[in-house]
Amino acid sequence: MAESPEEVAVLVQRVVKDIHNAFQRNPHIDEIGLIPCPEARYNRSPIVLVENKLGVESWCVKFLLPYVHNKLLLYRQRKQWLNKDELIDITCTLLLLNPDFTTAWNVRKELILSGTLNPLKDLHLGKLALTKFPKSPETWIHRRWVLQQLIQENSLPSLASKGNLGAAPVERIHRLVQEEMNVCSEAAGRYPSNYNAWSHRIWVLQHLAKLTVKVLLDELSSTKYWVSMHVSDHSGFHYRQFLLNSLIRRTVTDNNILVQNQMVNEQNPSLQKREESAGTEAACAEEQSVDLPCRLDEEMELCTELIDNYPGHETLWCHRRCVFYLQQHLSNKLPLLSAVVSSVDSGDETLNNSHHGPATSHMAQAMDVDGLNESSSKQGYTQETKRLKRAPVQDSLGPEMEYRFVDKVLSTCRDVDQVRFATAYRKWLVTFLGQ
Repeated sequence: MAESPEEVAVLVQRVVKDIHNAFQRNPHIDEIGLIPCPEARYNRSPIVLVENKLGVESWCVKFLLPYVHNKLLLYRQRKQWLNKDELIDITCTLLLLNPDFTTAWNVRKELILSGTLNPLKDLHLGKLALTKFPKSPETWIHRRWVLQQLIQENSLPSLASKGNLGAAPVERIHRLVQEEMNVCSEAAGRYPSNYNAWSHRIWVLQHLAKLTVKVLLDELSSTKYWVSMHVSDHSGFHYRQFLLNSLIRRTVTDNNILVQNQMVNEQNPSLQKREESAGTEAACAEEQSVDLPCRLDEEMELCTELIDNYPGHETLWCHRRCVFYLQQHLSNKLPLLSAVVSSVDSGDETLNNSHHGPATSHMAQAMDVDGLNESSSKQGYTQETKRLKRAPVQDSLGPEMEYRFVDKVLSTCRDVDQVRFATAYRKWLVTFLGQ
C-alpha cells in the first residue's frame, strides 16, 4: 500500500485515469457504490466496472479523496495549473465521492459556460452521484442550473411555444422531463422523505413542463403507486397536493381567459379577432375537460383505502385534510380557492418555501386544530358556516360521509395511533365546518 507522498500521487493519478477509462468504455453507467475492502489484497485497480455498475474499493478512498480535494483547492487558489481535461477528470472523481463539494460544481459551471464541457454530461454525473447520495442538495442545485442553461440557450424550447416548433424539439423536452421524473423517483426511493428530490420534481413541472394539464394528470397517475408503497412519506403526498392545486389553478385561470375572449368577441365580433382567439379557446376547452370533482373524489378514495390498509400513519390523515379542504372550496366555489393555490407557483418553488405563502399559511391554520386560538376559531366559524348554509343541500353529503368514515374507524380500529389520528381529524372537521 502506498505511504509516501510520491506513491500516493502515483496511485491517485492511476485511479483517476481508471475512472476516466471506465466512462470511456461504458458511457451508460447508471450506478456507483463503494466496495467494502479494508486494504488492497491484489495488485489491481480499485475501480471495478460490472455491466453498468461502477464500484470503488473502499481502501483507496482515504488516499483518493484528500488528494483530489487539495489539488482542486490549489487550482482555485492559483497555486497549481491544471488543464481542462485534468479539471474534468478530477472534479468528476471528487463529485462521485463527495457531491456536496460546491467548489467542484462551480469549476464545472465555468467549464460549461466556456463551452469545454457538455452540460448533458453533468446531468449524467449528477444522476450517478444521486445513486449514492440521493439527498445531496448541491447536486440538485447544480442540476437545476444546468437545465436553466439549456433553456436559456433555446436548445430546449418550452412547451408553451410548441405550436411554432417541429416534432423533434417537443419530443426532446418530453424525454428530458421524463428523465428528470425518473431521477427524482429513484432518489426519493433511496432516501425517505427526500424533500430535495420532490422539490426538484416540482421545479421541473414549472419550468420545463410549464404545468400543462396533460403532464399534471400523468404525474397524478404515475405517483399513485409510489405513495401507496410509501405511506409515511409526507413529501410524496405533498407533491400530489401540489398537482391537485395546480390543476385547480389552471382550470380557474383558463376559465377566466375564456370568459375574457368571449367578451372581446361580443364587443368586436370581427373575423380576424375570432380567428386569433380560436386557438386560445380550443386550449381552454381542453383544460376545462378535466373533471376536478372526480379527481378529488378519486384522491379521497385513495386516502380511504390506504388508511384502512395501513392504520397508524399520520401522513395519510394530513393528506386527507388537504383533499377534503379542496373539495369543500371547489364545491362551494369560494373566492379563497384562487388564493390557496397561488402560492405553489411563487418564490423559489421548493417544498419548504411553498409552506410559507400567505394563502398556504391560511390553509395550514385552518387545518391545524391545536394551533387555533379563540379568535381565529370564531372567524373561521363566521365565514365557513355562512357559506356552507348558502350551499346546496347535496354539498352536505361530503361532510356527512366524512363523519361516518371517522366514526367507523373509531368504532372498529384497535390501533392506538389510528384512533388518535382519527380523533384529531374529527376535531378538525368540527372546527373547519363550524358545526
